Amino acid sequence: MLRVAVVAGGYTDESVISLKSCELIYSSLNPEKYDRTRVRILKEGWFAEIEGEKYPINKGDFSFEKNGEKITFDVVFNTIHGTPGEDGYLQAYFEMIDLPYNGCPFYQSALTFNKKDCIAVLSKYGIPHAKSIYINQGDQYSAKEIIDEVGLPCFVKPNRSGSSLGISKVHKEDEFEAAMKKAFLEDKEVLIESFLDGTEVSVGVLNYKGETMVLGITEIVSHTEFFDYDAKYNGLSDEITPARLTPEVEQRVRDVAAKAYKCINMSGFSRSEYIIVSGEPHFIEMNTLPGFSPASIFPQQAAYAGIALEDLMDSEIEFALNRSSPWIEE
Repeated sequence: MLRVAVVAGGYTDESVISLKSCELIYSSLNPEKYDRTRVRILKEGWFAEIEGEKYPINKGDFSFEKNGEKITFDVVFNTIHGTPGEDGYLQAYFEMIDLPYNGCPFYQSALTFNKKDCIAVLSKYGIPHAKSIYINQGDQYSAKEIIDEVGLPCFVKPNRSGSSLGISKVHKEDEFEAAMKKAFLEDKEVLIESFLDGTEVSVGVLNYKGETMVLGITEIVSHTEFFDYDAKYNGLSDEITPARLTPEVEQRVRDVAAKAYKCINMSGFSRSEYIIVSGEPHFIEMNTLPGFSPASIFPQQAAYAGIALEDLMDSEIEFALNRSSPWIEE
């Protein structure tokens, strides 16, 4: 029986969502196939959690001891949203110790977690996006010049963050500085983007049984100003699957989402956000470890596609075990 570490937590406020995702993934892993262990990676430490007891993880080989026995894992199922699980750090670590893991490699994780860099790469493949300006903490900037460039309203967001943490929609110039301060609380890099007036959709794309598959398209109708944390996790939005699109626009979204996935050599689960303007999907961001809490979109799309979560987990683990390490020559 394969021994699987279901890794959750993280070092940011997204850890709360990660722990919820962990439970759905843990329960979706067939206990007749897998010996499952919850592993927490938190600021206060790394530990396996078994029946309420905590066992420290040895970072040298990601093992732990229980009753004098050394326990190792055959594969990791990473469910951390944010750092260090979604931005490439853990992926690089697992590759260095030659431990198979789900999802995409460290480069794709780091690239997609950095909104500015991901947009820059995908734009080279002709994928549209909002006009944007990038600011480092400490940079000198003029709010007026930025607003003249991107227009109002605009979005001010952390460049490297998820779950809509730190994002503001700015309607007037005198709101800009407060929005920048809020974003800098989450990250030292900030992205200011022009407002796109269109239909927001979330698109699940994955490698399923060896093939790139668009799992589903979900239309987002937020009850708040935009699809913020409350809209995502506290029920303040309508998530309509399938999205209410014409067949032509639906196919265009599917084509662009699959192209974006393939262009950066993605693998594993992903959920990308687009705003459709005049029939053309504009890329916003890509999440490489999408939420798996009961309120999350990706499980809803799997249900719509008629794929059981257990089958998704099996496909991910099979892919992880068969992926060759970049450090080892074949």
